[in-house]
Amino acid sequence: MKPAEMHTSKLRSALLWLDDHILLLLTGFLMAFIPLYPKLPVLELITGYIVRVRIEDFFIAFTVGVWVVQVIRKKVAWKTPLTLMIALYLIAGLLSSFSAMFWTQTVPLSAVHVQKLFLHYFRRIEYFSLFFIAYASLKDRKQLKVLLGVLCITAFLVSLYGLGQKYLYWPVYSTMNREFSKGLRLYLTEHARVQSTFGGHYDYAAWLVVALPMLLAFAFTVRKMWVKLGLYSAFLLSLWGLMMTSSRSSFLAYIAAATLLVVIFAFRKGWLWGLVRIVVLYGLTAVYMIFFGDLLERFGQIFKDNSAYLALQQSVQVAKDTVQAPIIARPKDGISIEDVEKAAAEAAKKAAIPAPVVGNSDTQPTPLTPQLQEQDNLPPDVFENIPDKIVQTKTKEGKDIEIIVPRVFSENAYKLGLSAAIRLDTLWPLAIRGFLRNPLLGSGYSTLTKYEIGQFTEAESTDNDFLRTLGETGLVGFVTFYGVMVIAVYSLVKKAKQSQDRLMGVFAALYVVVTLGLMINAVYIDVFVSSKVAQTYWILTGLLLAYSEMVPIAATQMYKTSKNVRKGRR
Repeated sequence: MKPAEMHTSKLRSALLWLDDHILLLLTGFLMAFIPLYPKLPVLELITGYIVRVRIEDFFIAFTVGVWVVQVIRKKVAWKTPLTLMIALYLIAGLLSSFSAMFWTQTVPLSAVHVQKLFLHYFRRIEYFSLFFIAYASLKDRKQLKVLLGVLCITAFLVSLYGLGQKYLYWPVYSTMNREFSKGLRLYLTEHARVQSTFGGHYDYAAWLVVALPMLLAFAFTVRKMWVKLGLYSAFLLSLWGLMMTSSRSSFLAYIAAATLLVVIFAFRKGWLWGLVRIVVLYGLTAVYMIFFGDLLERFGQIFKDNSAYLALQQSVQVAKDTVQAPIIARPKDGISIEDVEKAAAEAAKKAAIPAPVVGNSDTQPTPLTPQLQEQDNLPPDVFENIPDKIVQTKTKEGKDIEIIVPRVFSENAYKLGLSAAIRLDTLWPLAIRGFLRNPLLGSGYSTLTKYEIGQFTEAESTDNDFLRTLGETGLVGFVTFYGVMVIAVYSLVKKAKQSQDRLMGVFAALYVVVTLGLMINAVYIDVFVSSKVAQTYWILTGLLLAYSEMVPIAATQMYKTSKNVRKGRR
C-alpha cells in the first residue's frame, strides 16, 4: 500500500471511530465542564433579567445538533424508557404556557413576559436533551465506568476549588442577584458560604447530594486500594464542602441518601458491615459539623430551647409592633435640621408610617426603635444590619436629603431565621396562589414571584420544587414531571432484580438514593431547575438507563418471562 493510501486509510479509520464515539466524548466533556466552569454570562437574552446565556449552553446546543444528525442517520435511537413521559410533560408545559397567555392571562401578551415564559420552557427542554444524549452515547458497558470516573474526578476538583475560595482567596462568581450575575468577580467574606464553581451555595450543596452518595457507593464497590483511597479522599473533601455551604436541607438529604445507601449495601455485605459503616459515617459527619461551618447553629434556630432563640424571643413582639418602621433621615452638608425634619415628616406621611427621629449632626441618629439597629437583635442568620433602602429626595426648598428605611423582619425570621421566613411568608404562598389559579395547568412559567400580573421580576424562585411545579404547570405538569423519575427508578430497580450483574445493583441503588436525596432537597430548593444540578442528574439518568438496557436478564428471569408470555397467548 502506498504512503498516501495508508494515510487516507488511517484518516478514514479515525473519522469512523470519531463518528462512533463523538456523543460519548461530548457527554464526558459536558459531565466535567458543566460543574467546573463558573456561571459566567456570554449574552443577555432579556434586558434586566437574571437568567443569561452561558458558554455551556452553546456546547449543549452543538451536542444536541450532533445527536439530531445521528438520529436522522439512524446511528442512535431516540426511543427510551422515558421518551413518552418526557414528551407528555413537555406537552403539559406547552399547554400551561398557552393557558397562561390566553386563559388565566397571568402572562401579559407583551414581548418581555412571553420571552420569559418560553425561556423557562426551553430550559426544561435543554435539561431533558442531556438525558437523550447520554442515553445514546453509551455503546459498551465498560464506557460507563470511564464516564463515572470523570464525574468522580470532577467532584474532587469542584470541592478543591471551594477550598481555595475559603482559604486562598480564589474568586467567586455568583448569580444570587442580578448585579452579581453579570459576571462580577467576588471574594468570600467572613460569614459567606462556600459555593465553589456554582452560582450559589444552595446549588453547590444540592449538587453534592448527587456527588457524595456516588463517591460512597463506588468506594464500597471497587477492589483496587488506590482507587478506593482516591474515592474516599474525594468524599471527605466533598463532605467538607457540604458543611461549608451550611445548607440544612441538603445536609438532611445527604444523611437520608447515605443512610439508605449503606442499608442497601448491608443486604449483600452483612449487617455488621453496615452497622460499622453507619457508625463511622455518622461520627465523621458529627466531627465535620463541629469544626466546619455553622450547621449546628442553623439547626439550633428551629428549636425553641436554642439559646439564640431565647435571646431573641423578647424582641419578637417588639418587632411585630414596629412592622411599620420609622424612617431615619440623615442631613447632608449645608442642610438645616429643620429642613430634614420637614422632608422626612412628609415622606413618612406619604408612606403611612410614623415620623422619624432625626439628629443634629451628620452622623446617623438613633431611631425610635433601637432594637432594630442593634446587631444582637437581628435574626439568627443575619449578620449585618443593612437598610432596606436609601431614598434620595428633596425638601420643598429643593435641597437634597437621604431617607434611610431600616429593614424590618417578620416573626418567622426571628424564630426560624431569614432563610425560612422568606419561604413561609412569601415564596410558598405565592406558589400556592399560582396553583389555585388553574389547578390543572398552573399559572405558567415565570409567574409565581409576581405580586401583580404585569410586574417584571428579575428572577424566579420558589425554593420548593414541588410547589413550583404545581404553581407553574399544575397537576398535569406535576404528575408528568415526577412521573419521569418514578419510571426511571422503577426501570432500574426492575432490571437490577432480573439481572445477576453486580454493578447493575450498585447503579440502581445509587440512582434510588440520589433521586431520594434530591427529592428531599427539593422541599427547600428548586433543585430540578438549578442548571448544574439538573444537567448532571439527567446525564446520570441517561447513562444508567442505557447501561441497564445492555445488561442481560438472568436465566431464571428469562424462563419466568417466557412462561408468562405463553400463558398470555393461551
